[in-house]
Amino acid sequence: YPAGFVYIFLGLYYATGHGTDIRLAQYLFAGLYLLNLLLVFRIYCRTNKVPPYVFFFMCCASYRIHSIFVLRLFNDPVAMAILFLAINLFLEEHWSWGCLFFSLAVSVKMNILLFAPGLLFLLLQRFGLLGGIPKLCICALLQVVLGLPFLMVNPMGYLTRSFDLGRQFQFKWTVNWRFLPEEVFHNRAFHATLLLAHLTGLGLFALHRWHRSKESILALLKDPAERKHASPPLTANNILWQASCVCPLNASAQIVFVLFSSNFLGICCSRSLHYQFYVWYFHTLPYLLWCTPTAKLAHMPKVLLLGVIELCWNTYPSTVCSSLSLHICHGLVLLQLWYGTAPPPVPHTPAPSRRPAAISKKAQ
Repeated sequence: YPAGFVYIFLGLYYATGHGTDIRLAQYLFAGLYLLNLLLVFRIYCRTNKVPPYVFFFMCCASYRIHSIFVLRLFNDPVAMAILFLAINLFLEEHWSWGCLFFSLAVSVKMNILLFAPGLLFLLLQRFGLLGGIPKLCICALLQVVLGLPFLMVNPMGYLTRSFDLGRQFQFKWTVNWRFLPEEVFHNRAFHATLLLAHLTGLGLFALHRWHRSKESILALLKDPAERKHASPPLTANNILWQASCVCPLNASAQIVFVLFSSNFLGICCSRSLHYQFYVWYFHTLPYLLWCTPTAKLAHMPKVLLLGVIELCWNTYPSTVCSSLSLHICHGLVLLQLWYGTAPPPVPHTPAPSRRPAAISKKAQ
C-alpha cells in the first residue's frame, strides 16, 4: 500500500498498545463510520436528489458495510472517508484543499484513482488546462512528500508495490467473476478487454453525459473565460423536457454525478471485486439510482435493486448466480444513468410565416 496507509495504521498501532487493544480500534472505526455517514449525508443534502427514506437503508441495512468498518478494520473505509471529505470541499469550491485530501485518500488505497478521470474532467471544466495544472501538482506533490522516506531508499520498489496496476487477484475471493472459468479469470486478454471497456465507457460518458456544452470537448482545454457559454433558450420544448423523463443537474449534483459515475464505471469493469471493496461504491449507489427522475411506482424497483446488490455481497463464497446477478444489477444502473441523464433534444423552431400574425384583441 502507499505511504499514507503506513502512517495512519502506524498511528493506530501505537494508539492501541502495539495492536493489542482491539476494542479501542473498533471504537475508533465506529467513530470513523459515523464521520463517513455525516460526510455522505452532507453531499446528498447539497444535491437534493435522494428521498429521505433511502438513508435508512444506507445506515441500517448493510451487514457487509458494518463488518468492513468495525469488525475487519480495513483501510478501504479510511480511504473512502477522506475521499468524501474531499468531495465536500469540491462542493464548497475549495478545489485546492479538495485536491490535497483527494491525494491523501489515494495515498491510503489506490482504488481512489477510479474517481480520477471524473476529477480531471471537473478541473478542466472549472479551470481549463493551465488553471488545472496547479491543482494536479498539489496531488502529485503530496504523493512525493508522503512517500519520500521510501523513495529515498528504494524508489522502484515503492512505486511498483504501492501502485501495483498488474496485481494478480485470487479467484477464490472474487465476488463479480465467479461465473467465469478460472483460466479465463487469470487470462491477460480478459484483463485487457476490461481495460478497453473501462476506457470506452469513460470516453462515452465524458463526451455525451458529463460534457453538456454545445462546444467540442476540446474547449475544456481553454480558459473558462474564453469559452462560449451559450445556454439553450427557455422555450416550451425545453420546459417540457425538464419536466419529462430526463433531468438537468444543478452545479453540485453535476460534480457528484461526474465523480460517482467515474468510480462506478471502474467498478463495473474491475478485474476482481473482493468483499471489502463493497465500501468503494456502497454509499454512492443511492445517488446513482435516484439522480435521474423517478416516478412514484419506480421507487420500489430501485429499492429492490439495492437489496439484490446487498444480497450478492453477502453471499459467501460467491456463486455463479450471485456474480451474474451483481453484473445484471450494475448493468441496470448503468442503463438508467445513460438514458436518465441524456442531453436535451434540440428544440424545433418553426419557420417564420410570410403573413404577419394576427394581433389578438387582448394584445391590442
